[in-house]
Amino acid sequence: MVETSIRPEEAAHFGAMAGDWWDPKGASAMLHRLNPVRLGYIRDRVDQHWQTDERSLKPLAGKSALDVGCGAGLLCEPLARLGATVTGVDAAPELITAARGHCKGRGLAIDYRACGVEEVQGRYDLITAMEVIEHVAAPADFLRNLTERLAPGGLLILSTPNRTAWARLLTITLAEGFGQIPRGTHDYDQFIAPEQMAALLDQVGLQLRDTAGIAFSPSRGLHLSDDLRLNYLLTATARS
Repeated sequence: MVETSIRPEEAAHFGAMAGDWWDPKGASAMLHRLNPVRLGYIRDRVDQHWQTDERSLKPLAGKSALDVGCGAGLLCEPLARLGATVTGVDAAPELITAARGHCKGRGLAIDYRACGVEEVQGRYDLITAMEVIEHVAAPADFLRNLTERLAPGGLLILSTPNRTAWARLLTITLAEGFGQIPRGTHDYDQFIAPEQMAALLDQVGLQLRDTAGIAFSPSRGLHLSDDLRLNYLLTATARS
């Protein structure tokens, strides 16, 4: 049997949100606000890494992408529109069912699978795992599995909350406390600080290439920033 980093209670928690995952005012509203910020960062990193034309509508044409912890496909669908051949995996079968249903009839061919990354075969040019590593049982093993599926010259992009009092206040005390995020979504003890993440990446043979913060302000909402206190994105490649 393949060992897995999936925590069944986490899969059940997110699976229960499948019914309104695509509703921008539903239980996943915060993900809808996060998604454009993530996409802006991913597009920039893709353009920088592969030296693609910033005006191109299909910068990922000819590239394969694996989105781990894909939910109901919020990130998979735009990655496919950017030209990638996309595989999305999630531990919650309910979310994969919702992802397939939403994708159907939209002219997108996305390979959705209800499984953990450990069960995925092959290698991918781009691997994304957004707000996932803080929900797995063994972050180092999870990163190792991502690394083993990264194609030569490939790009790994992650996002996760920082382990700070500010992140706990905004993410758990306020966002969960006032119902903007379902209660029980986050466990502060699972949050990973950037320096700890850098050490984990190094352990599995990855080289950190870039880090950017996702910050919040009343005037701008969620946006890319040099401020890493709340949440951060990172880019890594295999160490040469």
